[in-house]
Amino acid sequence: MLTDAQKDALVDLARRSVTATVTRSAAPTCSVAVPDASGVFVTIKRGGELRGCLGTLQCQRGLAGEVVRCAADAATDDPRFPPVSIDELPDLAVEVSVLGPLELIDPRDSEAIVIGRHGLVAERGFRRGLLLPQVATEWGWTVDQFLRQTCLKAGLEADAWQRDARISRFEAEVFP
Repeated sequence: MLTDAQKDALVDLARRSVTATVTRSAAPTCSVAVPDASGVFVTIKRGGELRGCLGTLQCQRGLAGEVVRCAADAATDDPRFPPVSIDELPDLAVEVSVLGPLELIDPRDSEAIVIGRHGLVAERGFRRGLLLPQVATEWGWTVDQFLRQTCLKAGLEADAWQRDARISRFEAEVFP
């Protein structure tokens, strides 16, 4: 569990990283000690709409280092969007999701997935897709819809979760 001070520091770090990347300034550093984590995602929104979201399932640079990298990548490298422009910076909201460990599950088990609590990863071969816990809540999805959308995110068939895709769940601390 992160303290409020650590959460505030990580969100501030993500915001400063987005700004530094867009303005081509030096990458920021974190002045608060933060614990290790399994993974982290940084989500950027503009006017409540998704503007970029990228992350990692393995924090190899430490949590703060990955927040800096993922925030920069979300601002410039999310293939769904053009890079964030300087004009957009004042209108952006940043959210950080610190991930717990992945747990392989049987998606047919009705107790395995709790909407709003668990995020999902679908995998088959070299394809992998991840949806954060808040996505299912934001879209009002059922467990089946969440599983289908996670498979589609991985580039798999929507029903791959019923056949041969590996499904893992994780919990995340999500904070704006």
